Amino acid sequence: MLKEFKEFAMRGNVIDLAVGLVIGVAFSKIVTSVVNDIIMPPIGILIGGVDFSDLRIVLKDAQGEIEEVSMNYGVLTQTIVEFVIIAFAVFLVVKGINSMKRKKEEAPAAPPAPPEDVRLLTEIRDLLRK
Repeated sequence: MLKEFKEFAMRGNVIDLAVGLVIGVAFSKIVTSVVNDIIMPPIGILIGGVDFSDLRIVLKDAQGEIEEVSMNYGVLTQTIVEFVIIAFAVFLVVKGINSMKRKKEEAPAAPPAPPEDVRLLTEIRDLLRK
């Protein structure tokens, strides 16, 4: 079982997946920062100086030691914006990869040159026709 696991873990696909996952996590942090620090503040100003992370519906006010119970729809809004940005970036990457694949498939290889004797026979045939 250990040998099978080692073979599985050392396949190229698993290593590629691990690298993709690490890059994805790092990219997600960048997108989170862009959304929270760059995109949402101007949108908040446009709708009246609202900080989206503060938008919520209070279901039950805090009472003594018991904390407030609320639905934080502002945080959900920020998360949706992050998702849209990440999904769009992934779409662009996949579109670019597919475009490169299509270009590679569309460029057919030039047919190999005919052998010398066939080329000479073709020239003789063409000359005889004239």
